[in-house]
Amino acid sequence: MDEPLARLSNYVDGRLCVPRDGRYLDVHEPATGRRFALCPDSTGDDVDAAVCAAAAAFPAWSATPAVERADMLNRIADGIDRRLDEFAAAESRDSGKPVVLARSLDIPRAVANLRFFAAAVTQFASEAHTMGADSRGGEAINYTLRQPLGVVGCISPWNLPLYLFTWKIAPALAAGNTVVAKPSEVTPLTASMFGEVCIEAGLAPGVLNIVHGTGPGAGQALIEHPQIKAISFTGSTRTGAAIAASVAPKFKKVSLEMGGKNPTLVFADWDASEANLATLVRSAFANQGQICLCGSRILVQRSIYAEFRDRFVEKVRALRVGDPNDPASDLGAVVSHAHFDKVMGHIALARDEGGAILCGGQAVDVPGRCAGGWFIAPTVVEGLDANCRTNQEEIFGPVATLIPFDDDDEAIALANATQYGLAASVWTTNLRRAHRVGARLESGIVWINCWMRRDLRTPFGGVKQSGVGREGGVEALRFFTETKNICVDLSA
Repeated sequence: MDEPLARLSNYVDGRLCVPRDGRYLDVHEPATGRRFALCPDSTGDDVDAAVCAAAAAFPAWSATPAVERADMLNRIADGIDRRLDEFAAAESRDSGKPVVLARSLDIPRAVANLRFFAAAVTQFASEAHTMGADSRGGEAINYTLRQPLGVVGCISPWNLPLYLFTWKIAPALAAGNTVVAKPSEVTPLTASMFGEVCIEAGLAPGVLNIVHGTGPGAGQALIEHPQIKAISFTGSTRTGAAIAASVAPKFKKVSLEMGGKNPTLVFADWDASEANLATLVRSAFANQGQICLCGSRILVQRSIYAEFRDRFVEKVRALRVGDPNDPASDLGAVVSHAHFDKVMGHIALARDEGGAILCGGQAVDVPGRCAGGWFIAPTVVEGLDANCRTNQEEIFGPVATLIPFDDDDEAIALANATQYGLAASVWTTNLRRAHRVGARLESGIVWINCWMRRDLRTPFGGVKQSGVGREGGVEALRFFTETKNICVDLSA
């Protein structure tokens, strides 16, 4: 017998509530292919109610001392911590990723986001500049105020649902804004649970509102609402471009973190240890390759190409694709049937373009409860030109390509030869090369001899079609505030 469907709620004005039109969307478990929940299919009316609640809550929340806002964020973090296993299981069920990954990375990082910005806002300083007397007047002092914007909109994606949801709302709330957030309708479960935690923590009504629904429905209504002062978005480049076009005539602040086709540059003098090789495999296939920072184009110096290829493929073949509930599974299911079809279509395209499939290239049948799931074997392709579609378009799945290069200049040219510029990693024991190459890469983030080492104080974002603006640390707090300079003449 099928289990009853969970019916998720919006979180508006401090209450869990049904969508005003009574419409819901199906939510499927990627590992089984079966529907297990219903998500509100909210409309502009739901968004308007959330914005009105946020606007009413803004005066009191913005006037709340930073230390008290920080205390509330920590209480919410405590609530997630107490339900860590429950959140991890929900994140896995919603997205198809292994439970062990959700428990070790996604949910702890969501907690860390809340705690980091709780601490950061208490240290958020502004500038002061003194002026000496001149022909225009006596001495003066300038000081800068950074004041909350008002009601802001946060739109988060499906690949790291709670992780990136908190990455946006934590700095927005810490800075004194009130928020209307729209999580992905593909993976809504942990965002719905987050609303429950906010109620338990005693967050004042209207400070945070969570409205579920589709991009064209709830998302567009949020973007276009006249009382929304800023939009922070993570998702596809196509959607980001549409958001930018929509908000530009309204002069709203916008932060866009979008796609990537990230290069991994492996030089002949790299430290070819087993640990480093394992990191390179993880950088390509973590979360089934569904991380915007995954290194899907692996550029290898020709003198070591054959040896590297053989070792890399051997490691990839050893990855276990299986039930996300099985601790032995390295990879779970991709997030949806539509995404499964997209990734499999790209693998077929790689073959059509003349690529050699070194491993993977097919769907994986996982027996038992996961017999209907959307699993794809980690796939490595070689023999493709750098300018082909497979090496230019974001696949966002467990697919990596190998490309040889001869020297530094060719490696840099290949790395930069896409419309994207989010992240890159450089592997070399030559420190001068590391600095020289890193500086020339068209990328917002460059890792040297590592991957996914994230310090939350550092700026995060991309260039070209990978994004506009920066998140993280003081950059996030500055985005969610308005800067005002005040000049005081001291001679009076």
